[in-house]
Amino acid sequence: MSSMMQPQIILLKEGTDTSQGKPQLISNMNACMAVADVVRTTLGPRGMDKLIHDDKGTTISNDGATIMKLLDIIHPAAKILVDIAKSQDSEVGDGTTSVVLFAGEFLKEAKPFIEDGVHPQNLIRSYRTASNLAIAKIKELAVSIEGKSMEEKKSLLAKCAATTLSSKLIGGEKEFFATMVVDAVIAIGNGDRLNMIGIKKVPGGTMRDSFLVNGVAFKKTFSYAGFEQQPKKFVNPKILLLNIELELKSEKENAEIRLSDPLQYQSIVDAEWNIIYDKLDKCVESGAKIVLSRLAIGDLATQYFADRDIFCAGRVTEEDLLRVAAATGGTLQTTVNNVIDEVLGTCDLFEERQVGNERFNIFSGCPSGQTATIVLRGGADQFIEEAERSLHDAIMIVRRAMRNSTVVAGGGAIDMEISRYLRQHARTIAGKSQLFINAYAKALEVIPRQLCDNAGFDATDVLNKLRQKHALPSGEGASYGVDINTGGISDSFANFVWEPAVVKINAINAATEAACLVLSVDETVKNPKSESAQGDAGAMGGGRGRGRGRGMRRR
Repeated sequence: MSSMMQPQIILLKEGTDTSQGKPQLISNMNACMAVADVVRTTLGPRGMDKLIHDDKGTTISNDGATIMKLLDIIHPAAKILVDIAKSQDSEVGDGTTSVVLFAGEFLKEAKPFIEDGVHPQNLIRSYRTASNLAIAKIKELAVSIEGKSMEEKKSLLAKCAATTLSSKLIGGEKEFFATMVVDAVIAIGNGDRLNMIGIKKVPGGTMRDSFLVNGVAFKKTFSYAGFEQQPKKFVNPKILLLNIELELKSEKENAEIRLSDPLQYQSIVDAEWNIIYDKLDKCVESGAKIVLSRLAIGDLATQYFADRDIFCAGRVTEEDLLRVAAATGGTLQTTVNNVIDEVLGTCDLFEERQVGNERFNIFSGCPSGQTATIVLRGGADQFIEEAERSLHDAIMIVRRAMRNSTVVAGGGAIDMEISRYLRQHARTIAGKSQLFINAYAKALEVIPRQLCDNAGFDATDVLNKLRQKHALPSGEGASYGVDINTGGISDSFANFVWEPAVVKINAINAATEAACLVLSVDETVKNPKSESAQGDAGAMGGGRGRGRGRGMRRR
């Protein structure tokens, strides 16, 4: 009786939503699996695209990271999958769909164990062990492309880029774009700065009209009268890069000049003109034939330069200006005084060329050469946007392959091989963890299975063939994966379906971490009341106790 009289202990604010234990864990796992189902169909060369319509417009994409960003997921556990897709995108560039699928599949395989009462920590321990074994095996199976000649290396890198592009919207022209991407990445050398590869989009034409400029290209900027009289082509010009305005500047607001003699007024007006003419004279004296500025170049300056056969462009975006500086070896100037030859850039050829209905200023044959520009053409804006995202993935992959020069077989081959290796290893382990590592191995088969499903093949049939091939004792079937064209299996390595080993290593690492993180959460506390109460208090009681006095009375 006395126990019934005990007062109820209230720990949390009224209206707090707490859910804990096994149901909460399973609910989180279901949310993650639902997210994986969204991007599931986008995997591989036959993957479907998603059309996402939001307040910013319409996006058509099959890039896992782009879709995850645009979905605007609010479930706290499912957000983890968005984060791993973003991290895969920024770290490696490709494999964003794979990483989400892996994480979803690891949780799907863990679900029956959790429902049967297995402690999540046992699963987490086995998953971590399996992940380390898998990564060690990938490193062992990876083939190095180091020590090859430049030509061989180029063709190897182009094959990696083509594998990435085959699953994108521009997959039909993958060879064309793969060589373009490889040339662009080799052009920027070992520099880390990806912004040295510019991608400019011009609607109209076909994909094949896209071209690569070994240098810098940017759209013609806003120009004044007199611009058309300027020469549009130079050979070996000197280039002056400025960060100042070359136009008559009005005085600051409220500027006041008191004159005792009306004649003095003319001298002030003349002074303004003298200042601008002085600047323009110094630009001409520097010997530069092309003047670019981040700020405006006015009509007076445009005409002045046109009379002296000098090309000028104002309001050039900072990104383009920095790329011109890097390519031509020029230095951005904040003044026109003492312009010496060392700060001027140069290039073999400058020309203004018509691309579609846009005019482009193109600097090619640059001495330092550490920059490249890809001009993309295509029918619809959404299509060009997606092509840009696809090229970004390919550029990242080629860059990674140049750095970590090891590749593995794609097309689900490496996944099947690791799966076989883990199943074999699991047999040597006594206890429950044998089951968990087996479940992890089964989850890795999601990639080849999904490749078959997306292409409309019989996944069970193809996977059985792959298992049989990978189980051969000689190990000759290790590089066999799904053949998308025939619906059978083929040697991915011989068919040049390659991907950098770092993509797979990163994907398995990130997916295992995410799955373990979701498995380790057993309670969620939502406290909407206190959040809104804090917000109200912050808004209302901001000045309390600060001696601000009474506010004005509201009418």
